[in-house]
Amino acid sequence: MITLAEINQMTDEAFVAQFGEIAEHSAWVAEDATLDRPYATFPDMRSAFIDAVSDAPQDQQLALLRAHPDLATKAKLTTDSTNEQKGAGLDTLSVEEFANFTRLNELYKSRNGFPFIFAVKGATKHQILAAFEARVKNNKDLEFDTAILQVCRIISFRLEAMVTQ
Repeated sequence: MITLAEINQMTDEAFVAQFGEIAEHSAWVAEDATLDRPYATFPDMRSAFIDAVSDAPQDQQLALLRAHPDLATKAKLTTDSTNEQKGAGLDTLSVEEFANFTRLNELYKSRNGFPFIFAVKGATKHQILAAFEARVKNNKDLEFDTAILQVCRIISFRLEAMVTQ
């Protein structure tokens, strides 16, 4: 854990090294968040990251969404994604559950052009699957907005795990 005082004393380079993977393979989010330092409070810091995502051009947001892994994938994940998916039980799926996640991942990506994103912290595999089955029916614009909100939730969870409040 790191304190806000320590964060505010970091160089921009050290800050990006520390927080560059908060948004999956998208260090630009941390780079943008450095512009709002020093942070008076943890919510100010979280807002800087959320604003970086929310205020980005749509093509940059799309790249951020596409940088996220499929849920329940066998592909190599970042440490954060691995731990989050494991915590939700996505590493212990039955053969049938895994096949269902794989089918939904492919259907969702073919409809939307980016993977299904869900902030899995605190959720069970059954809750995630229910959300997946419901959201795969949504239109692309709604899903884009929903996925951005989910990315912001993921960022919040990850910051909370790293920063002493």
